[in-house]
Amino acid sequence: MTPAIKKQSGIQPRSPWSRKLDQSFIWLTRLFALAIAGVLIWIAIQVAIAAFPAIRQFGLGFLTTTTWNPVNSQYGALPMIYGTIVTSAIALLIAVPVGLGVAIFLSENYLPPKIQLAFVFLVELLAAIPSVVYGLWGIFVLIPFLRPLQQGLNTYFGWLPIFSTPPAGPGMLTAGVILSIMILPTIAAISRDALISLPSDLRQAAVGLGATRWETILMVLVPAAFSGIVGAIMLALGRAIGETMAVTMVIGNSNNISPSIFAPANTIPSLLANQFAEASGLQVAALMYAALVLFGLTLLVNILAQILVRRVQRI
Repeated sequence: MTPAIKKQSGIQPRSPWSRKLDQSFIWLTRLFALAIAGVLIWIAIQVAIAAFPAIRQFGLGFLTTTTWNPVNSQYGALPMIYGTIVTSAIALLIAVPVGLGVAIFLSENYLPPKIQLAFVFLVELLAAIPSVVYGLWGIFVLIPFLRPLQQGLNTYFGWLPIFSTPPAGPGMLTAGVILSIMILPTIAAISRDALISLPSDLRQAAVGLGATRWETILMVLVPAAFSGIVGAIMLALGRAIGETMAVTMVIGNSNNISPSIFAPANTIPSLLANQFAEASGLQVAALMYAALVLFGLTLLVNILAQILVRRVQRI
């Protein structure tokens, strides 16, 4: 647009100072983004350097070996990787439908605004509770609450591998339920923000075409906010994968692989919390190797999330 046209249309030309300010802001945001990437790379390099003795000695066999014996300097992280993945999967299976339902409920006008705001505050307040409090609640409240259910499932469906172990209390199911409660506010809050930020034209257009309220929500609003919802789920999954204290207190800390969700297990964060303080020599390197594996799992989850979002956006 030429200056003459801008003058006729009432648009004032921008001053050189304003353009320089915009360029400075762009470069500043780029610098911050590069700084964050640099910090992540620096952390990964430092962990890899500390883990190098274990990487050199065990190689990729560290990922497939089930023995963790500091006395004989035998280290394998497969049981911990398995426990991390299973407990996180259980947490997502519980938290995703509940969190998405809460987000839809709190983004619609089902409640008066003041009551809705109170519910939003209560949901977000769950994220502020320390993980050790969740762990204590899991020991004294959740484990006794789940024990009758676990015993019933083991009695009537014990022929299924996932219910085959007699429940002892701590186990993967208990840890998964704890994690689902901990990641629920993340999924609910971010998904709600994604839903309420959608333009009102989407709803009006769907209603104008004859869609019901739930058809509008499930077929128009949720797909439109899909990228934000996936981002919320991936952020919650990262929290579940890296959670330490609450899981350590309720998972049983057993370095075994079992198909039963009632069996005690272990995760990589729990392993680090239990052994790092007293570790020395090659054990420290093995623990850092496990931390590097955890870092890789989190990175892989985020890459897959980005691929999924881009494919959905192309449809």
